Amino acid sequence: MHHQPHEHSLEQAFLKHIALHQALIYKVCHTFERAEEARRDLFQDILVQLWRAFPNYNGSCKWTTWAYRIALNVAITQRRKSKMSITGLTDQLQQEIDRTRPAGTYDTSADEQAEALHRAIAQLTTAEKALILLYLDDVSYKEISDITGMTENNVGVKLNRIKSKLKTLLSYGK
Repeated sequence: MHHQPHEHSLEQAFLKHIALHQALIYKVCHTFERAEEARRDLFQDILVQLWRAFPNYNGSCKWTTWAYRIALNVAITQRRKSKMSITGLTDQLQQEIDRTRPAGTYDTSADEQAEALHRAIAQLTTAEKALILLYLDDVSYKEISDITGMTENNVGVKLNRIKSKLKTLLSYGK
């Protein structure tokens, strides 16, 4: 019977973290999935995995570091699974549909820039997406290193490559 209150407090703690850091999960979903339904599925999958792993979270690293590690892991393995059923053609078609989709009601140049960046990011490899997402979220090289298991130096080198790749993709997009 002593198990009940602990279970409840664990749930409370989990919900508190999720409420505080929902944006982190949304960012991962937006970076890896363009389609609304796929995003929702990924969000659910990430939540399930975070909840499963939560009892083992011991505070040895920041909650965001831990959550990013799990969320990115889920997103990357999801992509591998769904990649099997996706041919290059449907990907091309998807990008075409995205490009011709009518813009939102408030169509500012900032929105257009963000959309262009998202389109460029969509063309990166899964590993590159993970790194640029963390970088754009102002995560330090040290923390990116903790999340990905790469050395800080390697993180810097890879990010520089990704930034040049994005510059190229963005200039082609114009």
